[in-house]
Amino acid sequence: MFVKKLVEKAAKKPGGNEDGLKSSEVDPRVVFHYGIPSGSTMFAYDSIQKILAISTKDGQIKLFGKDNTQALLESNEISPSKFLQFMKNRGILLNATSKNHLEVWDIDKKLLSHVHVFKGEITSFTVMQHSLFIYIGYSDGNISVLKLDEEPFHIVQMKYTIPLSASHGNVTEVSDDNAVLHILPQPTAESKRVVIIFRDGLISLWDIRESKSIFTTGGNMLQLQYHEAKKVTSACWACPFGSKVVVGYSNGEIFIWSIPSTANPSTEASNRGSQNVPICKLNLGYKTEKNPIASLKWAYADGKASRLYVMGASNSVSVNLLQVVLLNEHTESRTIKLGLHLPEACIDMEIISSSEQSKHKQDCLLLLGISGHVYAYDDCLIEKYLLQCQSRSPPTLPKEFMLKMPFVDSSITIAKFITDNQCMISPADEDYIVMGRNIPPLLPSETKQKDGIQSNSAHFSGFLKIKNLYITGHSDGAINFWDLSCPFLIPVFSLKQQSEDDFSLSGIALTALYFDGKSQLLVSGDRSGMVRIFKFKPEPYATGSFMSLPGSIKKGNNHIIHSVKLIKINGSVLSMNISCSSRHLAVGSEQGYVSVIDIEGPTLLYQNHIASEICTGVISVQFQTCILHGFEKNVLVVGTKDSSVLTLDSETGNMLTTSRVQPKKPSKALLMQSLDGQDSNAPDLSKRNSLEDAIPKQLVLLCSEKAVYVYSLTHIFQGVKKVHYKKKFQTSSCCWASTFYSSSDVNGLILLFASGKIQIRSLPELSLIKETSIRGFTNSTLKPNSLSDISICTSWEGELVMVNSDQEIFVISVLFQKENFRLLDTVGHIYRKDLIVSQEGAVVHKERKKGIFSSVIKDFTGSKAKPLPEVETEDATESIKELYTIFLTANFPSDTEIRDNLVKDEDDIDLDIDDIDLGDLGERPKEQNMLAALNKQKLASIQAIKGLTGKFKQMKVKNPKGSTKEEQQDEKGGAVDQIKKKYGFSFSGESSAAKMAESKLHDNLRKLQGINSRATEMQDTAKSFSSMAEQVLRTEQHRQS
Repeated sequence: MFVKKLVEKAAKKPGGNEDGLKSSEVDPRVVFHYGIPSGSTMFAYDSIQKILAISTKDGQIKLFGKDNTQALLESNEISPSKFLQFMKNRGILLNATSKNHLEVWDIDKKLLSHVHVFKGEITSFTVMQHSLFIYIGYSDGNISVLKLDEEPFHIVQMKYTIPLSASHGNVTEVSDDNAVLHILPQPTAESKRVVIIFRDGLISLWDIRESKSIFTTGGNMLQLQYHEAKKVTSACWACPFGSKVVVGYSNGEIFIWSIPSTANPSTEASNRGSQNVPICKLNLGYKTEKNPIASLKWAYADGKASRLYVMGASNSVSVNLLQVVLLNEHTESRTIKLGLHLPEACIDMEIISSSEQSKHKQDCLLLLGISGHVYAYDDCLIEKYLLQCQSRSPPTLPKEFMLKMPFVDSSITIAKFITDNQCMISPADEDYIVMGRNIPPLLPSETKQKDGIQSNSAHFSGFLKIKNLYITGHSDGAINFWDLSCPFLIPVFSLKQQSEDDFSLSGIALTALYFDGKSQLLVSGDRSGMVRIFKFKPEPYATGSFMSLPGSIKKGNNHIIHSVKLIKINGSVLSMNISCSSRHLAVGSEQGYVSVIDIEGPTLLYQNHIASEICTGVISVQFQTCILHGFEKNVLVVGTKDSSVLTLDSETGNMLTTSRVQPKKPSKALLMQSLDGQDSNAPDLSKRNSLEDAIPKQLVLLCSEKAVYVYSLTHIFQGVKKVHYKKKFQTSSCCWASTFYSSSDVNGLILLFASGKIQIRSLPELSLIKETSIRGFTNSTLKPNSLSDISICTSWEGELVMVNSDQEIFVISVLFQKENFRLLDTVGHIYRKDLIVSQEGAVVHKERKKGIFSSVIKDFTGSKAKPLPEVETEDATESIKELYTIFLTANFPSDTEIRDNLVKDEDDIDLDIDDIDLGDLGERPKEQNMLAALNKQKLASIQAIKGLTGKFKQMKVKNPKGSTKEEQQDEKGGAVDQIKKKYGFSFSGESSAAKMAESKLHDNLRKLQGINSRATEMQDTAKSFSSMAEQVLRTEQHRQS
């Protein structure tokens, strides 16, 4: 027996037989994705192009544009985003991943143009708008500058850097507290100054041209003042001029700090008092609950409407995770705020707006829940509430709504997809474009502009004109018909009728659907066991407006529905099938009953209960004709949830054998399908080769979570437990399976696993043809008596439609170059190049008028508010050109240069005669460490006077009247010498010069010795090479002779 199996296995050809499914026929891929992807983690928004980007934990990025345009980007790396930001109106999206890789996405081409790999850990990422420069902050406190070069897009490292020692000051040790968390270019001087905020709380204003910090606040002094250790967690500007920055901390505190907005920060800072005291502290309750501030966003508006959005950390149990605070020039001591209460914690937020040309501009606040759902608020209602909440008649609280697919009031519980209609008269692409524009957008920013959609509904004249018919059954009992010929759902018909006289929804979830387009028959089954048989009138129907919108269908289906018949069975309906010859309907239920119904009555012909020791439930029923010993027998093949397969007499319902065919280790069955094409919904197989040549002649496929089996129908009829083909699943369990037909009318098997993996296998050999994975797909284990959030169906041509919680749709095509969908390029066209010219004025940073935002926020001391000083303006185009020149030059020595200049080991460093320094020996020693302990103000003045002494001596002859001042300078210079002497340092003119000269002579002598040693080593090496060459020459001469 063992030898026989080896021979049979060796006789099998890899990839199946020659007439079976070939790898060249299949190419499993995602054709398009509609909706919001699951596992969403981060927002990004281009306010000019009106493009919203949502990144996921699986490395996907979904783009939403104007007019229902959508696109899905997938990188090779499965890594979540750490930072996501647009280069506005340039068609570029930058994605910094958790692996510290920077991806450059070309939105127009939807291609990954470049990946830049960082050596350190990125902790801050900022795009300088209106330019191609990027600031990168690292965990060690350093900042680098990148530039995006175009055509093709790629990242270039600039030489300009901002080291920690220069921006933060003297740091005793490198720690996580030195990490750069925020880099904020100053709004009115983006090319001149940038605010750097470190994790330890230090805020530094950096002058780009001078390459130095010109103002600092916060930091360690703040920690000592409030006697509490806290770290920065979030920050944003709170002023259009860049004079105020809001900082959120790990202990829940929120401070507003003053930042100089002019080129002379010292004068402005002195007028504002102490630098280490914030000008305002917002008490919103986060500190009481020790909830870190996860995100801050400030929205500027004219007048009193400017506001700050505050979001607490998502791991907190606080009920006030998200609050909106009115923050403007009229802010009083009492904080005006609004708490937004969502069903779940949030991890990100973004404000999107409608078109600028709209008379009624609508802003929308989007909130990303921790589950991946997106919630929306009308931002105009939030603004209205904050401004009027203290009036006598305050407005109602704004209410959130969750974004989901349009026209779906309830969850999809069952679906059918039909793409093989050969009698269709398909509409033109222009018609689909018009219908697509009339579909409500997924994002709410354009909702108000779409008023009147219901009156522009399509005119339905029959199913034959629909190329891809998608039928969905819902949790409330409704049945919807969609045209899925394009990458969005076009509603064509809604059926809510329950009986001849009842037109209301039943409220009971549908669990099974059967549609026969040839006989115009629709059968539905629900959880209560009710089976409804809908008979449609002959096509074409009388045209009329009947868009499937809530409330639009009352009794307007009379021109479509001919009759509705009902019959009740035991248990929730799981499976249905109709005999092509007898027109009998077979129904399988959750409780294990098999019922056969005459649909003309309808009349229940018989009902048989299939008992099971493991679990009940009939997952599939198939009418077949079994040929045994030359005789034909009409049977009903039944597949149960415990992986059993048996046959019943289709006329009487009696079991034909007491023995069932079942695996030794059964698992939950997913699919039972006959492989001879007798299903009434299968395509026309008249052109296929006769199955008489196949051995065995009639086969039955059974797929479970753990394995897939192929049996002979004859053996099942006889009760013989013989498996012809079998394949076990090792790594992951299967969650869904279906068969399909290729272009050559050959059977194939689609297997979908819980991990998102898809396998295409040949039938009946079960050979693996292709394998791929659907990123973002997850299938969780169902609770008892619950419905799945995921609905999956497929057409006979291998087109999969996967709906996840009414939030997203995957459409997957299996066959190679099978184009069943239209307008894919049109719907995926996100970036609009025409805006580059029309919106050019919006790119240039315009001068802001004085007085738009004059801050009068009161400080802690209760002093009166002071108006904001005059701010400077800049020409963006000229500033960017100048900035490019600055960034091309290294302003600080790089780490490589520093290492090259330090002599670590004489044996590892190359020495040269030019290394010997014979220059000026008058260099003074550096003694800043001790001098820094002195009073900074007095020492600065003394050193400044001392520095001018030499210049005054040169002017002594020309200006004799200055002798008195010169003597004063000498006296103060002497005072410096006395101070140095007191702390153990040498005088200005003492023997330090001689000691330095002696030290330099020793250093030069050591270098000469190193050069001599290296020269000797090189000489020995040269001799060795010469000897080796002579030996090779002698060997070659000897070999030739």
